[in-house]
Formats: sequence, C-alpha cells, structure tokens
Amino acid sequence: MLVSCKKPVVTEADNWEILFNGQDLTDWIVKINGYDLNDNYNNTFRVENGSLVVSYDHYDNFTNEYGHIFYKKPFKNYRLKLEYRFIGNQVKGGEDWAKKNSGIMLHSQSPESMLLNQGFPLSLEFQLLGGIDENEPRPSGNLCTPATNVVMDGKLITDHCITANCETFYGEEWINAEVLVLNDSITHYINGKAVISYSRPTVGGGFLETTSSAIQLKSGEGLTSGYISLQSESHPIEFKNIKILEL
Repeated sequence: MLVSCKKPVVTEADNWEILFNGQDLTDWIVKINGYDLNDNYNNTFRVENGSLVVSYDHYDNFTNEYGHIFYKKPFKNYRLKLEYRFIGNQVKGGEDWAKKNSGIMLHSQSPESMLLNQGFPLSLEFQLLGGIDENEPRPSGNLCTPATNVVMDGKLITDHCITANCETFYGEEWINAEVLVLNDSITHYINGKAVISYSRPTVGGGFLETTSSAIQLKSGEGLTSGYISLQSESHPIEFKNIKILEL
C-alpha cells in the first residue's frame, strides 16, 4: 500500500474551519436507515460534554438502524481532523463485526440522495476500529469502499476493505484521525502517522444495488468531491474537535 503522501506545510494559524461547535448539531444532517432525512431516531446522535456522541441508551435492540450524520456541504481538497473514542458496550442486536466499529465517510453522496432503506452511502470509508481480543490485531484507519473502487500501487482495487498499517487500540482513549485529500489522492493518518494511501476513486463495486438508479448509472465515473459524514453502526462512540482546512 502507498503511504508516502506528505502533508502540505501549513500551521495552526491557517484558516481551519470548525465543523462541530461542541454545543448542538447545527449544520449537520442525520440519515438513519429506515427513517426519513433528519429523523434522529431514538436520539442516536446527540451532544454531550462538548462531544458529538453516538448513543444507544434509548434502544431496546438494534435492527439495522445504521446511521450517518453529514456535514451540510460537500468538499473537494482539504485536510480534515478529529478525535474519536469508543466507549461502553455494543447495543443488543448489533453484528459482531460492528463492535468498536465506526467510520468517517469521504466523497459521499448527499444525504438527500439516499434511499429510505439504505444503510450506507456511496463513499470512501475511513474505518475506525477498536481492539476487542488482545490476541487479535484490529488496526484502525482502514479503507472500506461502499459502491466505490480505488487504485493502489497502480492497480485497481475492488476489495471492500483494505487493511491499514496501523496499531490496534484496545481502551477508551482519544485517538487522533486525519485525512488529506489532494485532487484524486487520499491519505489516512492515525495519531499523526500515515497508515494508508490511495488514488483515483471511482463509482463502482459492491452495494450499488442499495443505491438509486441515477447513481448506478454513474458506475466508472471518478469521485473528486463529496460530503463528509460520521457513522453509527451499533457501538457507542464519541467525536470532538472536528475541523477542516480547505486547500
């Protein structure tokens, strides 16, 4: 895998835009599988103690309510930074693979274009994972590709998930995640380390059957911009200090 992309030289004095104000969900749009746009079922997405929280304390059982909370506008070239941590236990009914599993969706389709019953947007997923069994590595920062393909080392990659060169985090500590998007090249960083890099993302691959016919007709088209969203997959997670620097 490629991990050689270098960050542009910028400083904290550059014009970072705060995407999450730490007080409420202003400028964010909720879409949960099976529910209308902005129906925040069971108060899944909320703000607590300055963090954007994915919580399941109002759920009796999880039954495919995969959700995403989108920032209100798309982006093209940028650096995105945030901190995340998994907390507590997975809600009853969640899949085993979804334990300590969430993601940052990049170059996503708009929330308005998602179907009522659509679990995941067409996007590039910066997968966030936490360790469960200390004998089983579970690195964070991986790439998953719902309805997308990418190029790595000059080859078209059609696998759904590609493992990053990252350590496994087992506790509830805060982890720094960052993504650098430069034209059609994208690099994921965890705690300041480049863990995976890829380029030339296109529409295609698996899960197209869950998206609209208009998107299916775009199979093979390049992805050069899109929305950013944060994921809910049945395990509680917190996000904070979400900011972006457009390049």
